This record gives sequence, C-alpha cells and structure tokens, in this order.
Amino acid sequence: MAETLDRPTTVEGEYSCWLPRHRRSPGLARLLLRTFLGGHPGGERFAEVGELLLSELVTNAVEHARVPAGRLVKVRFALEADRLRVEVHDASPQRPVPGPAPARPEAEAGRGLMLVRELSDGWGCCPRAGGVGKYVWFECTPAGPAGAGTPGSVAALTPAGPGTA
Repeated sequence: MAETLDRPTTVEGEYSCWLPRHRRSPGLARLLLRTFLGGHPGGERFAEVGELLLSELVTNAVEHARVPAGRLVKVRFALEADRLRVEVHDASPQRPVPGPAPARPEAEAGRGLMLVRELSDGWGCCPRAGGVGKYVWFECTPAGPAGAGTPGSVAALTPAGPGTA
C-alpha cells in the first residue's frame, strides 16, 4: 500500500488525495504531509504537530467512521505563510465526540481530539459541500523549538520529569 488510490490534486500551496480506510493509512498520510511540507521553504516547522494531529484524525476516520465498505478517506493540506490547514474527509455524517477529559491513564484511546484541541490554533467539523459525510480540520502555526513547551508544540503537553517545577 505505497500509493494513494487516485492521482493527487496539487495546486500551489495545496495537496489532496484519497486513501483507503485501512489501518496503514495514518502512516501513509503522515508520509504525504512530510513530503508536502518538505517541498516548501520552512515547511518542516509544521511537521511535528502537523503529523501528530493528522495521524489522530485519519485514525478516527478509519476506526470510528461507520460507513459502507469501499468508502475512502480524503486528506487535504494547505500551506500559507505561517499557517498549515489540514482536512480529513470521510463519508460518515457522525461528528467526532471528544472522550472524557482527562482520559484515564490506563486507557489506550480517547486522547486524539484532546491533542487536536490543545496543539492546534483551531479545529472543527463541517458537513461536506455537495457530498456525503463530513470533514474534520485543524490549523496550526509553526511549533516552537523542541522542548520549549510553547503553545502548539508537542512538548507543551509532555509532563515535567521528577524534581522539576
């Protein structure tokens, strides 16, 4: 499964393609985003947060969207100056519901939308215009230096180690 199901759509600063609803699709989506960002000067600034949140949304579309067999998932990326917008489309009209906050420490799921909420500059869910289903989107600005704990960075949600304030 090293390729998408159709020819991707590429416009200056934008990219979209359809992926199968398969457990490998989150990894493929991350690779596509990494490649997309690598083709833009400064794009790597969005990689850490962008890949994490994209993976969460594609995983939700693959695992939780109740749709007929054969339906696909669409990913769309748009990069403008200092803002990355990512959309994940699926054929389910059911809106995502964040799990209880905070998720239990032993829970293996339920943190995805919390991560999207905490690490993005904005996110939401909209019905697809002229089609079935919905799309879930997020926007983010470049992450600060690794470990800086700045808003919008993965380090901002990493608990401090023992003996740190």
